[in-house]
Amino acid sequence: MSKVAVAVKLKIKDGQRDAFSEAVKPGLATAQSEEGTLTYIFHHDAADSNVVWFYELYANQDAFTAHMSSDAFKSFSATLAAYLDGAPEFSFLTPMGGKGV
Repeated sequence: MSKVAVAVKLKIKDGQRDAFSEAVKPGLATAQSEEGTLTYIFHHDAADSNVVWFYELYANQDAFTAHMSSDAFKSFSATLAAYLDGAPEFSFLTPMGGKGV
């Protein structure tokens, strides 16, 4: 199976980015122990202070599914929902090559 990459764009309620960034920390720590989660990076958007991004890379579809269906992720998502201004935008990608893949 090929690797699975996901870019997730989240719009945050006005003035809540710093609080959201603190709330993200436990989820970042959890991803460290997920065997099939190869990359899990949280970003602030450089142009819009109410937008944040996640870039995620998984060993395969099974690893992505395990991440999304875990109790830890479900709890993490519920915590973050209070900060969101709209639904997350997911872009699913298939890595084809390059440094770090």
